[in-house]
Amino acid sequence: MIYESILTSVSSDGIPHIAPFGVREHQGLIFIAPFRPSTTLDNLLATRQAVLNFTDDVRVFAGSLTGHRDWPLRPATQVNGQVLISALTHQELELVEVRDDEVRPELYFRIVHEEMHTPFRGFNRAQAAVIELAVLVSRLHMLPIEKIDAELEYLSIAIDKTAGEKELQAWQWLIDKVENHKAMMAGSNLA
Repeated sequence: MIYESILTSVSSDGIPHIAPFGVREHQGLIFIAPFRPSTTLDNLLATRQAVLNFTDDVRVFAGSLTGHRDWPLRPATQVNGQVLISALTHQELELVEVRDDEVRPELYFRIVHEEMHTPFRGFNRAQAAVIELAVLVSRLHMLPIEKIDAELEYLSIAIDKTAGEKELQAWQWLIDKVENHKAMMAGSNLA
């Protein structure tokens, strides 16, 4: 099972980086497999610490992929990291094992601290649709446009029926990213 989360890492210079990340649990450890090249991967290997944030504000997922990255943070409790203010729960992580790979190294973390800030009331369908579109946007360079269009058509049903203001804003950021990608693809096909 993959858990969609927001991973905050810090560079060796102390600069925070916010990225959506699908993570897994494996034998009591948190398993993360970032693609190369990646700011997140560089930060995790340099500092060996991170914070896993669980939030229901889907704008953070969409914003991290569309240039809207300025989300309020606070210092973590036990690691050199940053906690997303909108996190319902967060886990502070320490890197314990690296399995190197040319494309996608496997990183294993132990949880050194965990806090619950606000009860999770569940996702509505629009929030789930935004997260699904965010995953697709993170893979635009790998997926055919036809797949993106088919998924958009289906996911837009949940947006039309259940989205609130935050979900509509996040959705629009992602739609703009998809449209820009399609325009670039069309331009490169004309050349």
